[in-house]
Amino acid sequence: MDTKPNSLKSLFEDAGDYLETRLDLLKLQAIDKSSDITSSIVSGITIFLLIIFAVIILNIGLAIWIGTLLGEIYLGFFTVGGFYALLAILLFIFRHSWLKEPVSSMMIKKMLN
Repeated sequence: MDTKPNSLKSLFEDAGDYLETRLDLLKLQAIDKSSDITSSIVSGITIFLLIIFAVIILNIGLAIWIGTLLGEIYLGFFTVGGFYALLAILLFIFRHSWLKEPVSSMMIKKMLN
């Protein structure tokens, strides 16, 4: 009879240890996912900013070049601005298929892996 209470006590201790270990594992998995997502966001923002700076410099050069071809510098800036206005309209029209769905899919894949 002495073995049954000891084995039951041991079983409860093992179950408690298992639960504690499982909670620790869940915490570590959450930390891993959040650090992975955070590092992806930070690196993505850094690359995005560098690309933005490059595009701005290239667009200024393109606007000046087009302006000299057209005879007036401001015409080049209006041409480049008009191109980006047209691009913004297209992006607004197709925002769900070009932006929302791919970004949602990427975030879901990142969280599930």
